[in-house]
Amino acid sequence: MRLTVGQAVVRFLAAQYTERDGVEHRLFEGCFGIFGHGNVAGLGQALLEAERDDPHRLPYRPARNEQAMVHTAVGFARMRNRLSTLACTSSIGPGATNMVTGAALATINRLPVLLLPGDVFATRVADPVLQQLEHPSSHDVSVNDTLRPVSRFFDRVWRPEQLPAALLGAARVLTDPAETGAATIALPQDVQAEAYDWPDELFARRVWHVPRPAPEPAALARAAAVIRGAERPLIVAGGGVIYSEASAALREFAEATGIPVAETQAGKGSLPFDHPLALGAMGSTGTTAANRFAHEADVVIGVGTRYSDFTTASRTAFQNPGVRFVNLNVTAADTAKLAATTLVADARAGLIALRDSLAGWSTPASYRDRARELAAEWDATVQAAYTLGRAPLPAQSEVIGAANDVAEPRDVVVCAAGSMPGDLHKLWRTRDPKGYHVEYGYSCMGYEIAGGLGVKLAAPDRDVFVLVGDGSYLMMSQELVTAVQESVKLIIVLVQNHGFQSIGALSESVGAQRFGTSYRHRDPSTGRLDGPVLPVDLAANAESLGVRVIRAHDIESLRAGLREAKAADETVLVHIETDPLVAAPDSESWWDVPVSEVATIDTTRQARTEYDKHKQDQRPLLAPPPTQPPSTSGGFSTS
Repeated sequence: MRLTVGQAVVRFLAAQYTERDGVEHRLFEGCFGIFGHGNVAGLGQALLEAERDDPHRLPYRPARNEQAMVHTAVGFARMRNRLSTLACTSSIGPGATNMVTGAALATINRLPVLLLPGDVFATRVADPVLQQLEHPSSHDVSVNDTLRPVSRFFDRVWRPEQLPAALLGAARVLTDPAETGAATIALPQDVQAEAYDWPDELFARRVWHVPRPAPEPAALARAAAVIRGAERPLIVAGGGVIYSEASAALREFAEATGIPVAETQAGKGSLPFDHPLALGAMGSTGTTAANRFAHEADVVIGVGTRYSDFTTASRTAFQNPGVRFVNLNVTAADTAKLAATTLVADARAGLIALRDSLAGWSTPASYRDRARELAAEWDATVQAAYTLGRAPLPAQSEVIGAANDVAEPRDVVVCAAGSMPGDLHKLWRTRDPKGYHVEYGYSCMGYEIAGGLGVKLAAPDRDVFVLVGDGSYLMMSQELVTAVQESVKLIIVLVQNHGFQSIGALSESVGAQRFGTSYRHRDPSTGRLDGPVLPVDLAANAESLGVRVIRAHDIESLRAGLREAKAADETVLVHIETDPLVAAPDSESWWDVPVSEVATIDTTRQARTEYDKHKQDQRPLLAPPPTQPPSTSGGFSTS
């Protein structure tokens, strides 16, 4: 079949499928792009042909920002549990490098997205072309090489003959639950338009099986032995629980063994917030219930978590001198963290196998009762934070409470950066495994609206609540135009607090007095940024982009606005101003952000003294697992 390289790419992508548990999904459900020289004549022309032939084969949607379209693809892939994704294409030069941040976010969060950036001429007949980097010692380097370190797969197709291997290599990585992330195929602009006689087999329907690796029997026995020896065990549920659709298996495992469950940001929703064994958020942005159990735990079972510093509270969360870790993860590198007993397996398969291996063993009723009591205490704290009654400006926790009350159990909350993710982690009452979507692996400002668009495209039957601060909104809000264009409904809660208030609070904690974190005029008399608040009207900005806007002035008008937005069939933005100085309830936890060791400012010196105290609680967590397995009776009697 004679096609251009661009046409061959589109035809190949449309024929790829994934399968898990006997259910098939389209691997690529569409393509986002911004055209320019470098992809307009190749992929642009090919996508036009595909749309004219069958608009459903690989639907094309224009984006407004290259970074944002990658975020949209990531949101889509996460909502689909990594079984489907979107492709993204850009022109050469700035269009390609604009995707670097999105690629980093995808790879860090281990979410599949395919990037197809245009590239310079392979033939070099017109070098240097517009937007081409001239490297003095290597003519085969282009700006696209910046995507190498942030991609799980990278290839450049210098000749049409190389395309099949590149496409198959990218698809393999995208469908591997342990290796997935951004896959980049750089396509020189002359090669994209070049024709070639392709074998028909390249375009045949191809199904990629997504496996559920089972644990190795000896490793399973070792893990079960460590757990049986526990007196104060704790489960830390990460994103792997959600992606492997293991929530039911986790619930059954927890109920059978009586082990309480704490959740990372990516794992929030693994259990409903009101489950008797749900302790809620873990770590620096966690609940007091989860963090108290973590402090005392002698065995921690990590399921699908990579143990970021927020989860471990910078390695201060686990203070039991004899604490041991059992790590169940599909990625081998994650199982070895914290000197753990390793269990390489799919989360669902591993939990089922562990439950069977621990049959007859459980924690005593008193341990379960304590988990229920501490969780209830925290839930009362949440309710109080929801109903502070602050005036004239409400607290951010009250905004979260209003959104949580209006949202239905299957609705999705989306957020990414600022103080909001931490507050949501500890305060949002999640009732569905896919109801919480906070990007905190990269915590990328600007992800919120673009990511929310991807979530809604992946789950059109759910309402999507995007909670975004003014700082993130100003970073990237262009995809509001895409939402309007595609008639995609989002409910956006825009919190105006006049600056980077999350960093403002962090700045105070390190003694830097909120320097440079407020949106204010520069005072001409002092030369400092401490003048009046800037007269920025972000609600008017959203309105100018074609979005319906509701201005709320207090919590009651916010609730009314959210109910109105819920009933609408279009994107609605609800704007509200909050008091940034009202903090959410304390997690009784810590996050390691270094403080200046010497300073002339008193607040900095005081912060350093406090920092040094916390550093004393940091632990290496390198204790090896027992050389001999504990007895099968362990810390608790079998029943």
